[in-house]
Amino acid sequence: MPNLDRFDIAILKVLQEDARATNVEIAERVNLSPSPCLRRIRNLEKSGVLRGYRADIDRKEVGLGLTVFVEIKVGHHSRENAMAQQEALLAVPEVVSCFLISGNADFLAEVVVEDLAAYEKLLTETLLTMPGVTDIRSNFAIRSIKTGGPLKLPSLK
Repeated sequence: MPNLDRFDIAILKVLQEDARATNVEIAERVNLSPSPCLRRIRNLEKSGVLRGYRADIDRKEVGLGLTVFVEIKVGHHSRENAMAQQEALLAVPEVVSCFLISGNADFLAEVVVEDLAAYEKLLTETLLTMPGVTDIRSNFAIRSIKTGGPLKLPSLK
């Protein structure tokens, strides 16, 4: 983990609020001159702390009205099976986030699709055919309360 100081944290907070802010705007908000600010941003990108920039798209407005949290259980636990499952899940564009978890399931995937018919097709043609899957449980989101929220970054003096 890179050694982050208060300027790095401040830059990250500004970028979480507005990833389209210009370097000059960021520099002003964190009390740095533009050149060192840009250098710090590049270092955050290079170190992997800052992984990228993306648009926050309203799912419903683009026709993706159904979010499903899918618990996936696999049989025969091994490193090879876990890697095969991870690769299979990474290849599914409808999976917008995925976690290896403990508990009743092995993976928890957030799936975003148009509607129930689209999820049924994804479930039967893709998810159930993945390597080693023994059980799938689907939890349907009724309403989104908060998605893609900013991280609570540490406060450094």
